Amino acid sequence: MGLRFRKSITLCKGVKLNLGMKSASISVGRKGIHQSISTTGRTTTSLSLPGTGLGYTKSVNLKKGFKSLFGRKKEEEKKEEKKTGGSKAAAAPKGLSEAELNENRQIYEEYCRQIALIRGIHKQADDPIDWQEVYGRPEPVGGALSSLRSDTKQSHEEWQELHELSEKVLAGDLDTYLALVDEFRPFDDLLEYGSDFEVGTDDPSFLEVEFHVKSAEVMPEREYILDDNGRLKEKDLSKTAYYDMLQDYVCSAVLRVARDSFALLPIDRVIIHATDTIDDSATGRVTEETILSVSIGRSQLEGMDFSRLDPSDCLGTFPIKMNFKKTKGFSPVERLS
Repeated sequence: MGLRFRKSITLCKGVKLNLGMKSASISVGRKGIHQSISTTGRTTTSLSLPGTGLGYTKSVNLKKGFKSLFGRKKEEEKKEEKKTGGSKAAAAPKGLSEAELNENRQIYEEYCRQIALIRGIHKQADDPIDWQEVYGRPEPVGGALSSLRSDTKQSHEEWQELHELSEKVLAGDLDTYLALVDEFRPFDDLLEYGSDFEVGTDDPSFLEVEFHVKSAEVMPEREYILDDNGRLKEKDLSKTAYYDMLQDYVCSAVLRVARDSFALLPIDRVIIHATDTIDDSATGRVTEETILSVSIGRSQLEGMDFSRLDPSDCLGTFPIKMNFKKTKGFSPVERLS
């Protein structure tokens, strides 16, 4: 349908976000916007529209949490090897000290928090912008613009700019829609969970979003178990446990994309396509495929309790293309249009 796509991770003229396989870098741009992404994976976004009170600041770092968690475990293993002279067959101590028990609990609790983050991406969302309220704000009181003091003049100019902007948004101007996506970059705080966000539309009533889920980077392959005696055990996740978590992760990220889309623009519907790398056992090649395509309506989404719902079950209530099996995971699907 002739979509006009722009990457939301593009900031402004001459300023770009660059993503590598293991690092990320970004430069800072313009008035009302401050963006920083370090190579450690932390993303901090500060955005505002001057004189409106519309703005937000976010900072997330999921990968750091996992690296810290697994890195700590590796250090413990090294210490244990030194104690046992490098022999893994050495007998375990009969009891654990209070310090060791506390350390095990801390590692286990941190692991549980990271899993909760993966399954609960949808629980947080941007604050919605009421464009009708912005448009209806009264003009600043004063005389002719030329006779106003400099500070009042600036306030009037900001009001005029926002008034014209909100008028275009409410009129369904597509160029303004896409400019706002570039300005606010609503999906930048999801770069820990996905990448290559592309947005387009040819109808003011809906938005179409495509993004790549970063399952290879985000999903853990091992789990921690704390037994009744306070001992910490580590083992590989079973296939069913891994794929169950993967489905919740993808569906949770999709719900978050929908919520942030509705928060920014007065659209009625958003179509979201999630892609991932798939191993083709027939050819031995790794390809980028659409694994989920869903159409989400604003009215249906607004009545949901995001703190309690299951993201995988929730998406099943919308028109969706998803081929998922508990023992095999996702398979490629055709996109909704």
